[in-house]
Amino acid sequence: MKFITGRHISRREVLRGMGATVALPFLDAMVPAGRRGGTASATLATDQTRLVTIEMVHGAAGSSDYGASMNRWSPATVGREFDLSPSALISLEPYREYLTIVSNTDVEGAEAITAPEIGGDHFRSSAVFLTQTHPKQTEGSDVLVGTSLDQYYAQRFGQDTPIPSMQLCIENINQSGGCAYGYTCVYTDSISWASPTEPLPVIRDPRVAFEQLFGAGGTVEERAQRRQTDRSILGWITDRVGELKRELGPTDRQRLERYLDDIREIERRIERIEEYNASGEIRELPEAPAGVPDSFEEHMKLMWDLQALAFESDLTRVFSFKMGRDSSARVFPESGVDKPFHPASHHDGNEEAIEDFARINQYHVSMLPYFLDKLKNTMDGDASLLDKTMIIYGSPMGDPNVHNHKRCPLFVIGGANGKLAGNLHLKAPDGTPMANVMLSLMHKLGLDDMESFGNSTGEYALTI
Repeated sequence: MKFITGRHISRREVLRGMGATVALPFLDAMVPAGRRGGTASATLATDQTRLVTIEMVHGAAGSSDYGASMNRWSPATVGREFDLSPSALISLEPYREYLTIVSNTDVEGAEAITAPEIGGDHFRSSAVFLTQTHPKQTEGSDVLVGTSLDQYYAQRFGQDTPIPSMQLCIENINQSGGCAYGYTCVYTDSISWASPTEPLPVIRDPRVAFEQLFGAGGTVEERAQRRQTDRSILGWITDRVGELKRELGPTDRQRLERYLDDIREIERRIERIEEYNASGEIRELPEAPAGVPDSFEEHMKLMWDLQALAFESDLTRVFSFKMGRDSSARVFPESGVDKPFHPASHHDGNEEAIEDFARINQYHVSMLPYFLDKLKNTMDGDASLLDKTMIIYGSPMGDPNVHNHKRCPLFVIGGANGKLAGNLHLKAPDGTPMANVMLSLMHKLGLDDMESFGNSTGEYALTI
């Protein structure tokens, strides 16, 4: 390992071992000696905004007439003095200073245009969420939709990181061929599009994501040999860690030790899950890879932890995260509802059934504070990762009972390097495209030259 005079190490320094490559978190030693002290560490910390885009399928109970009247998605009051308690967003109350809710936007691109497209909403909507573009109806390889927001950002600002972007999911989406209503499953399975014809694959298995982040070093044979041992990935870089620690001050050593401990803890959790799933016990998700927990919450936490570590080490600045698959039959008993997800979304206008679906919505949003806590408690220079991150959470569907795409759920959370004020609920005028909000967010991300996006008609002001 080479170090620059004055105990300065590169922001891109890595610890390499057989079949392992571990990037480093931001350390004071990464600041040239003559620039340390005061706010110097902030100078070389990563000020480029991290981006997470999250799609949850099936819309929201609050998008129905009854649900909207009861404020089951967004609060009743616009502005800053809003009450989150009736809404699905109640778990975000501790983070309201980072929260911007934009309600009452439409996703026109997910609507049927021609008669053969009627009924196919579930099978084209995911492709529309981050592209805001109507997909070509096809069951073949001639797919056509649009470049997604996350990929516009990754192509501009993610190329100087080892991984320009990563795409994660929770449910099984490895399906090929046609899904239904004349749509290929690629549209159903993909939210990230590098170009209008290039969907990006997603990772469901935490083991695969872990290996992509921390196990990419060495040859194919070396990585295979390492995985066949019981040795931790960190065991292959022990000498490098010891060498580095001798070059660091006490604060940096402590930061490095905590970071490596976090990596090892995630690795242990994945190992325990794999061992259990290979034990012969009956699984709730028999089709899932061994590294995928049967527990939705445990799976979510693992994926959040991996994203937080990737941001901390600047391995990537862009994640897209598909939290569900359209027409999902998964049950979320922790929500207090024993109905499968998709049937629960078809509430038939029944008030009790809408309330059940609202509880599922609330449960899904409640997964997010775990990640927010991680980002809030991780510093990058003189600010937390949460202050430097923009998280977009929404759905391209409105009221799933009628498969419409009006009053679609959408909120943004995180400081975005000072670009978002937070503590704000904005209600858009009827007929406002969600694409207008997406365009404004792209401008806040530094894509100032984007004049339009999808079916946008202009910017949407994210202030009052």
